[in-house]
Amino acid sequence: MSPRKSRPLFIFYVLVAYVFLQLGWWSYMLVQLNNEVYAQRRELLELRAKQNPSADPAELQKEEAALDANLRKRWLMILGEGAVFLVLLVLGILRTRSSFRKEAALAEQQKNFLLSVTHELKSPIASARLAHETLLHRELPREKQKELLADALLDVDRLHTLVENILLAARFDNHSFTLHPEPGDLSAFTSELCAKAAAGMARTHVLGAVITQGIRCRFDRLAYPSILLNLIENAVKYSPKGSEISIALVRKGSNAVLSVSDRGPGIPNDKKALVFRKFYRLGNEETRQTKGTGLGLYIVKSLTAAQGWQLRLEDHAEGGSVFEIEIPNVQNETK
Repeated sequence: MSPRKSRPLFIFYVLVAYVFLQLGWWSYMLVQLNNEVYAQRRELLELRAKQNPSADPAELQKEEAALDANLRKRWLMILGEGAVFLVLLVLGILRTRSSFRKEAALAEQQKNFLLSVTHELKSPIASARLAHETLLHRELPREKQKELLADALLDVDRLHTLVENILLAARFDNHSFTLHPEPGDLSAFTSELCAKAAAGMARTHVLGAVITQGIRCRFDRLAYPSILLNLIENAVKYSPKGSEISIALVRKGSNAVLSVSDRGPGIPNDKKALVFRKFYRLGNEETRQTKGTGLGLYIVKSLTAAQGWQLRLEDHAEGGSVFEIEIPNVQNETK
């Protein structure tokens, strides 16, 4: 934790220590005052007995017993109220400490998001601008022109995907996103998406797809591409260049399982649940080499949950990660 982030917590802990010291001091003073009051009352009782020798000893003993009973009641009252106050104080401190940590984590996420979005916006814009300036000021062979235009188109697609992810995440937060599932051939649709993804990543990775034909179910034709393409993009980010990204769509009883596997470094077990949080990314944004905004897996999680699909994250046997989505109520007919 940086000194800037730890300073508010340090001040908070100093205040907590001061509160406990004050609580201990006032408790001690209250006990002392209570003892002094009852000591004085006992002295007055003894003085009255000396001044009045004819007083009934039984009556004096009764008064002494009542005095002791009142002392015990005061002790129990002090202990009870002190315990309640202490519990409330501890709960308040823990809640405040938790709020401090959440605010620090949120500030870190916002900073990382701004850094990543800045990079994600500037890179494709600069690349597309360079391609267009090259085409505008230089005479190039037709094949080279097509290559530059294809690269510029990929940069535009990258910007479009980024904007769509940001807008989609905002719609989730505003609870304004609705799904419209309809029956369709999931196998054929997945094959089309894989072919499109393979063309875009042909220079860096190999996409291997094993798709069982004839899988039909109800799915949203706008949400499903966001699920699959975000999983593929995530795999590409964290896999070495030249490695294979594996896509599989198979039947499992009355369900279907869509899986996306990579050969990256994998995800630690204690981070597997965190990677689906909005803006969360492993590592520090200032030193990270991989691109991204931390929205892809959050969108995947939100869209699968909205459709009643189950999302799992497992370790790959050969290294890397496997994202599996179990889709219920699959039809087995081919048409």
